[in-house]
Amino acid sequence: MSAPSLSASEPEPPVPPHHRILDFADLDGWAEDDHAAALDAFLVTCGDLRDPDWTALCAAAADHRDVARQFFELFFRPVEITHHRTEALFTGYFEPELDGAPHASPRFRWPVYSLPPEVTGDGPWLSRREILSTDVMAGRGLEIAWVDDPVELFFLQIQGSGRIRFPDGRVVRVGYGGANGHDYRSIGQELVRRGVYEPHQVSAEVIKNWVRRNPVEGEELLMHNPAYVFFREVSEVPAERGPLGAMNRSVTPLRTVAVDPEYTPLGAPVWIEKDGADPMRRLMIAQDTGSAIKGAQRADIFVGTGAAAGDRAGTFRDPGRMVVLLPIQRAYALLPDLVQ
Repeated sequence: MSAPSLSASEPEPPVPPHHRILDFADLDGWAEDDHAAALDAFLVTCGDLRDPDWTALCAAAADHRDVARQFFELFFRPVEITHHRTEALFTGYFEPELDGAPHASPRFRWPVYSLPPEVTGDGPWLSRREILSTDVMAGRGLEIAWVDDPVELFFLQIQGSGRIRFPDGRVVRVGYGGANGHDYRSIGQELVRRGVYEPHQVSAEVIKNWVRRNPVEGEELLMHNPAYVFFREVSEVPAERGPLGAMNRSVTPLRTVAVDPEYTPLGAPVWIEKDGADPMRRLMIAQDTGSAIKGAQRADIFVGTGAAAGDRAGTFRDPGRMVVLLPIQRAYALLPDLVQ
């Protein structure tokens, strides 16, 4: 007798992720990386980890700065985490700089909002369209600053942090302050769906230029994404340091990666093998998250601050492989039946 099949009304049982322990020799380019730079990035956030497996490693890390590669090889094991519904994809993000002012004017007309107190995260609030086309935000003093470009503001929300430069030279730094609870929808994918571009043609700069060339259609295109991000001022972070990531610590250019914490623990070292036109083989630290970063092999690489970093980040959309470095006992605990 055959096994009973699931009825149409019954969901398929969830498929757990697959874990495979590798050797460091299996990591392409491992020996050539700057492990000391990765260890410095690891030390930025490891003190915030509370699990005993991690706190012990953090205590040992500061004593191994001169032998960083040996530190990682001694205390960690590389674990490749895959899931049947996700393929590896690497993108890039950066900290944008916008022109703005502390008060509204004919030039600076688009507000950067802080989180309204009624947005609790318990469920979806108003959509992007409802926030921007009604007076729900008016007269409440929620404006952190005003900027001169709604398209750059849209992409500031995608990046989650940035700097706003005022006419007097003062700079206000903003970080993620909350969201309206709606799922992110890609306007790049929408342009592909409409037949405007082929997938390989889409980048942040291409999208910005299309919206500016088509202001009426462009404004409507932005509304395709119902998700809306609010900010908080984080100007206490020194200018020479990176913006705050999901762990509330400064992220490091080309050493911080945003991941899906359902698969990759925040604070963990992550070995990146990114292919494409700008290949990358280096050890990074999982110190950030993002609404569009979903999956066991999905990663967003922090490139840096400003226009040049944005240009480079916009070119990242590449396949490859991501391998998480886990404390030895934790790595083998994922494979209880592993034969040594």
